[in-house]
Amino acid sequence: MNRKNKSEILFVVSFFSGIIIITFILYPILNTLSWTEPGIIWESLHDKEAINSIFLSIWTATVATLVSFFLGVPFAYLLARKEFRGKNLVESIVNIPVVIPHTVAGICLLTVLSPHNWFGRLLVNANIEVLGTEIAIIIAMAFVGMPFLINSAKEAFTWVSPRMENVSRTLGANQVQTFFLITFSLAWREILSGMILTWARCISEFGAIIILAYHPMIAPTFIYQRFTTHGMMYAIPVTVILIGICLVLFVVLRLLASEKTRG
Repeated sequence: MNRKNKSEILFVVSFFSGIIIITFILYPILNTLSWTEPGIIWESLHDKEAINSIFLSIWTATVATLVSFFLGVPFAYLLARKEFRGKNLVESIVNIPVVIPHTVAGICLLTVLSPHNWFGRLLVNANIEVLGTEIAIIIAMAFVGMPFLINSAKEAFTWVSPRMENVSRTLGANQVQTFFLITFSLAWREILSGMILTWARCISEFGAIIILAYHPMIAPTFIYQRFTTHGMMYAIPVTVILIGICLVLFVVLRLLASEKTRG
């Protein structure tokens, strides 16, 4: 068998693997649509509690993504540009929220925000209510989502040559100007992709949030509550609406990222 035939066999195997993967992802989603009727979905669109939970998910996920952006991008730049003792340990710590179960993440955050902890008592003494509020939801989302943005931004900064930054500095630009005009401009596409992944991870979070804030209900919590109290047929319409909104927003964000890339 010649090299060309071996290559063709590899493509055939890859093709069938792709079919299995696409089917594995799409079939459960599309099959969910067949379990409900358009009329029931339309009624759910007029369910104020359901719509509020969906928009609360979108709002808190957006805020958590912005928090991750403003905190994560500078830190990612440091990790991409500087070598220091313990760097591998620091990068491992950043990825801990990705590998631990999210209910465990919620419990860990609860031990910090609880009044039984010094930080929680500090918040109580300052009359800052966190548990059971939107703040707790945003904290949980940022905790599980921030690693995705940091890793994407770090990878993006790594691909920007330090020599370009040095040239900018020799031409009179200071470090901040060089970062925004050269480094950030060249890395923006990957950073935006990281923000999209972070937003998607945040809006899908459930385990950590339900520990910190069952109320106010985000969409995953609301769907879980509908499923446990009323059954699947009451949960599916809201599930379909959430899938539709998330897919539309995700596609729009990806298209914006693609437009930025072509630009």
